[in-house]
Amino acid sequence: MPTRILPAVGDADAARSITTLLSQLPDAEPLSPVVDSTQLIDTLARLATESIDELPEVVVVHERIGPVPALELIREVALRFPAVGVILVTSDASPGLFQAAMDYGARGLIALPLGYEELASRVQAVAQWSVGVRRHLGAGGDVFTGVGGTVVTVSGAKGGVGSTLTAIHLALAAQASGRSTALLDMDLQTGDIASYLDVQFRRSVVDLAAITDISPRVLADAVFPHDTGVALLLAPGEGERGEEVTDRAARQIVSALRSRYEVVVVDCGAQLGGAGAAAVEMADTALLVTTPDVVAVRGAKRTVRMWDRLQIRKAEETTVVVNRHTRGTEIQPPLIQKITGTAVAGIAIPANFKELQSAVDAGRVHELDGKSTVKQALWALAAELGLVKGPDSPGHRAGRMRGGDRAAVGFRRRRELGN
Repeated sequence: MPTRILPAVGDADAARSITTLLSQLPDAEPLSPVVDSTQLIDTLARLATESIDELPEVVVVHERIGPVPALELIREVALRFPAVGVILVTSDASPGLFQAAMDYGARGLIALPLGYEELASRVQAVAQWSVGVRRHLGAGGDVFTGVGGTVVTVSGAKGGVGSTLTAIHLALAAQASGRSTALLDMDLQTGDIASYLDVQFRRSVVDLAAITDISPRVLADAVFPHDTGVALLLAPGEGERGEEVTDRAARQIVSALRSRYEVVVVDCGAQLGGAGAAAVEMADTALLVTTPDVVAVRGAKRTVRMWDRLQIRKAEETTVVVNRHTRGTEIQPPLIQKITGTAVAGIAIPANFKELQSAVDAGRVHELDGKSTVKQALWALAAELGLVKGPDSPGHRAGRMRGGDRAAVGFRRRRELGN
């Protein structure tokens, strides 16, 4: 059986050189190279959804891959796709880098310039290891394919547009439908999820920032189990401590949550820092919440362009959610889509703060009446995004939803019939 090898190389000349050499190896089947970290993770995730056997045995990561640094990328691949062996190709073959690569999950390191004998030997050893891991996983009853949970980030075009309320209700809808759900507050300086949900907490995301290997027990100690069933990982009470959560720490935290929960919703707030940028880059779905007014829409356009310049997220990979929508406003979702160049969610959240005010003031937004049009729209948005487990899905438990909550998920169908 040929060994499938996926090169991850950003430089076109280096990609051709590596692919040519790989094609000369016995029983090797080089796949088309991927040019950046996002494409690599997306490719592996797509293959893993079909079967663990569809994944390549070996991934070769070049040291200059981007935008995620090579070692961080290796860690994510090792965590999410444990049956894939990763080889780092680097010009620095020092013992320090070799040890670091092993610590991050690499199965081997090859020094540049590449030599045929060393490459053949290392690829063969890593491929044999990968085959052994798959054989072991195949013998178990509960096989982790590496895809992990779905990560959705919610960012604001500016402050006060409703991104936190949106994140909370997306998480509540997913949990109520039977999916294990975590809600992460990555608005590190001004995060308000604890206030919205009337939570008193001791631990926060900062407690995980300095931990290099987040075990399930360590994660469980930091997470607050809310009465609704949603697992909360909250922003620090002292905003200045948010600086302790680096982009590297954010990647580890999001990856740890993804490996333990079916749905991970991340509230990134309106200010972009390294940690929030890392979460948006890792997300399966990145939402940008705006209101239909000139200032907010300009903020949305500015954010989309910044994400693109920083290679965090392309415009076409971002979905704008329109909050406080009314039929009479001059700025409608199609115009926002044209201005930002993004997709726009089919569900717009209506403007009806009177429904929210008492729940927000009491810090009990999870007790918002199921008849609320705002809640119905938010839960319908969760269904549109695929976060809600449908009645035909395995393990669906309709009894988890109260009558009003079932009505909220059904709002989308009624809205479509009414148009």
